[in-house]
Amino acid sequence: MKLSTRVRYGLRAMIDLELNEHDRPVLVQAIAERQEISRKYLDNLLIALKAAGLVRSVRGARGGYKLAKHAQDITLRDISIALGGDPALTDCTLDGAICSRVDTCPTRDVWKEMTESLEAYLQKTTLADVARKAKDKVQADSSMYYI
Repeated sequence: MKLSTRVRYGLRAMIDLELNEHDRPVLVQAIAERQEISRKYLDNLLIALKAAGLVRSVRGARGGYKLAKHAQDITLRDISIALGGDPALTDCTLDGAICSRVDTCPTRDVWKEMTESLEAYLQKTTLADVARKAKDKVQADSSMYYI
């Protein structure tokens, strides 16, 4: 079980926006460089995030992207849905009608419980939570003394 590259890179871009916005739009090229994501790929991610209402673009000489909501109002589930669709582990957990074994299948119950746990985590964890952890990691690393 693996998250898609779109979701992983999209979350990195959203964290970057939260940490670098400072009341002004962030240039796409700056995000791409800091996050080591190709500009073209990042543009596609930002278009999807904009369509979901999570970011907004600002045109002009000082243009770029900003978060469309406060980071504490954006959940990891919002980002996941915008970039990868429903985070269900199997299709049968979403729609029992697709499988004739839905009522007797013991593994469906396992996947359903795992999906519910994942959904709960994604729903309770905000972009602000993850950005705070990222900031703490950067500060801890910069305070290290190297000989």
